[in-house]
Amino acid sequence: MRNLQPPLSRRRLLQAAAVGVPLLGLPTLLAGCGADSQAGTGRRIRVSQSVDPTTLDPQKQGGMTTMNVLINLFDTLTARDVHNELVPRLATSWTAVDDHHWRFVLRRGVTFHNGERFDAQTVKFSIERLLDPKTQSPIVELRYVTGVRVVDRYTVDFVLDQPDPVLPAKLSLFGGVMVPPKYLADAGDEKFAAAPVGTGPFRFESWKRGVSIRMRAYEQHWESRPGYDELEIQTIQNPASALAALQSDEVDLVTGLVPDAALQLEGYKGVRVSSFPGLRMSYLSLDTTDPAFSDVRVRRALNHAMDVPLLVKATLNGHGREVPTMIPRESFGFDPAIAPYSRDLDQARRLLAQAGHPDGLSTTLTASSTDATTAQAISGLLTKVGVQAKVSLLDPSTYSQRLTSDNRKALGPMYLASTTGWTLDGSSPVQSNVRTGRRQSRWTNPLADQLIDREENSIRPADRQKAFSSLQRLLSQEAPFVFLYQADTIVISNDRVRWTPNVIGHLALQSAVRDD
Repeated sequence: MRNLQPPLSRRRLLQAAAVGVPLLGLPTLLAGCGADSQAGTGRRIRVSQSVDPTTLDPQKQGGMTTMNVLINLFDTLTARDVHNELVPRLATSWTAVDDHHWRFVLRRGVTFHNGERFDAQTVKFSIERLLDPKTQSPIVELRYVTGVRVVDRYTVDFVLDQPDPVLPAKLSLFGGVMVPPKYLADAGDEKFAAAPVGTGPFRFESWKRGVSIRMRAYEQHWESRPGYDELEIQTIQNPASALAALQSDEVDLVTGLVPDAALQLEGYKGVRVSSFPGLRMSYLSLDTTDPAFSDVRVRRALNHAMDVPLLVKATLNGHGREVPTMIPRESFGFDPAIAPYSRDLDQARRLLAQAGHPDGLSTTLTASSTDATTAQAISGLLTKVGVQAKVSLLDPSTYSQRLTSDNRKALGPMYLASTTGWTLDGSSPVQSNVRTGRRQSRWTNPLADQLIDREENSIRPADRQKAFSSLQRLLSQEAPFVFLYQADTIVISNDRVRWTPNVIGHLALQSAVRDD
């Protein structure tokens, strides 16, 4: 078995960006890779992710790693298929009755794992439990919903206090989970969180905190029984340990890895490394009240200096796609007519000189320590036009606290951030980052505010697309961010398991296939 190392050309790319990337020392962990694997017991698929769920009550959590587990136990009203289209799930159709009412027709013949029937009363109970302050739900997507009105046994109206054109998409994950009224009334919240009952393709079997959650295929699922008997999602925090578990046949599929790990496993016998288009979008947020970044010429210069294709190749092994502004390519509102900034170091230097910085400038680039490699690479690229960006790394908890604080200067004049926007609507990445006064906005522009209000308050797709296109042109002109890339989703598995995620990348594993 050959010992794979990163290609020299990639190392030269990193050196060109004035950075060195540490690589995982996997060869020793994988020394036994030529040994025969032992097949798992029964038709079981074992998956690893790095974080344990916070709770198994779907309405008391708001994180994707927890949702990765719960999406297999619970169904939602809508869903995104592998082609990223919004499709029926527990709701078979939906219509905007007017600006303040969305009507959903529900699927018949659906039962919870305990035999309880799903119907309109279930939807009313689920949504109103979510909205009840006593539930203390961190899910905020349904903030415009005031309640649910039952039209008949299989029809409901969502009532809103202001228009929400994205509501059907918001019901495809967190806000759209349906819970069993009778079971919750009998068991109470604590027992429900310990032994959840849903309508999903798998039913709960056991949870050993910090180790794994085990589920069994639900034979009576309304869509189809999964093609295997048991799903186990293991918690393995260390990437090297997860890959070692894959090689020793303790897991079948590893998720959430950085491209460096994938690079070192390509070519190993019995290991399949797959890359799929991803939604997670990275960018640099600029404090436009900072003396340097208040000048649009400086902001444009940074974008011209940022060689995003080189950055993607150097830090993601090519597993990513450049974005022109702040809206991912798969999201509604993306305008393909808007091109990314050209790579032009001379133009960047001219703009800096025109802005009064002929010798460049000094600033600080703040990032989470988990993004150290990318931050160092960005700093290296900026030095080529005379911008000295000292990298300041924070532990993830501190970074997150400062990011979500009311102090918009808490992360300094420039920071590296990312967003997922799982609703696949352009409103998600721009709502808190762009409009004046929103939590992470560091730019004031009345026209941008008007365009955001227009797309947020209209349910007409054509009007919303027009507003999004105008907003993206404005973002490109004013450059309040340095626009970077969407990172691909890396999936590593043995050669017996196949699974294709959609662009969101969440672990909806009903469609996974085990070949043996």
